Amino acid sequence: MGATVGWFLPSRRRDLTGDVVLITGGGRGIGRHLAKEFAVRGAKKLILWGLTEKCLKEACEDIALMGTECHYFVCDVANREEVYKQAKVVREKVGDVTILVNNAAVVHGKSLLDSDDDALLKSQHINTMGQFWTTKAFLPRMLELQNGHVVCVNSILSLSPIPGAIDYCTSKASSLAFMESLTLGLLDCPGVGCTTVLPFHTNTEMFQGMRVRFPQLFPPLKPEVVAQKTVDAVRTNTAFVYLPWSMHALVILKSMIPQSALEEIHKFSGSYTCMNTFKGRT
Repeated sequence: MGATVGWFLPSRRRDLTGDVVLITGGGRGIGRHLAKEFAVRGAKKLILWGLTEKCLKEACEDIALMGTECHYFVCDVANREEVYKQAKVVREKVGDVTILVNNAAVVHGKSLLDSDDDALLKSQHINTMGQFWTTKAFLPRMLELQNGHVVCVNSILSLSPIPGAIDYCTSKASSLAFMESLTLGLLDCPGVGCTTVLPFHTNTEMFQGMRVRFPQLFPPLKPEVVAQKTVDAVRTNTAFVYLPWSMHALVILKSMIPQSALEEIHKFSGSYTCMNTFKGRT
């Protein structure tokens, strides 16, 4: 009865004022906007991880100007030992992380046969395995405290792959499976939750040059909107978020119509060739 009533009543929003938030890939793109949004919503402390110190430093300074304590650490999430080492440093210097945002990602942007082997491995190590290492580093303490949230900034491409981004689509599909399993595994763990965000193409330098056939019908998302929706989902403990909402229809269609019809939709919408003009950051 209580669960049924809960469907119709607004859930209690998480108060972020006591939270220490760590964001991987926090120096640019969606990660940088996430840092600002968490600061606006009152997070106690922010920690930014990434590979480019200049970007991290600039982002950290922006957050500090907003009146929120912010720290940054250069860390390659693909490197398991480096993640564990930096996680220990974070605990000693900043405190216990209560919200972990796995946002770091790369895209090679080529077909399988045109892809360099090392580049393919890089995508899997950062986009998928990095989540394993960061979550293993911070989740145990969240469980001890009975206070924590694990967030994954995923992609709708994990459910609807496109040509020309085989590395990214594969890694994001693995990442989604990781989060689905983790979310179910934490159902009986009080105070600890998960959120997975699956946005459509977002207007950042990462996917610069990507073109769909009808941009008026399928405009790219603004990174600040993705950040706002992500923080909202954390505060309401929403497990899965599709952006925009219309992406629900894509998932339903894929499960209902034959493959031949899906192929025609891909060709008509331009998703079949949208990576041909890709110039993004790898």
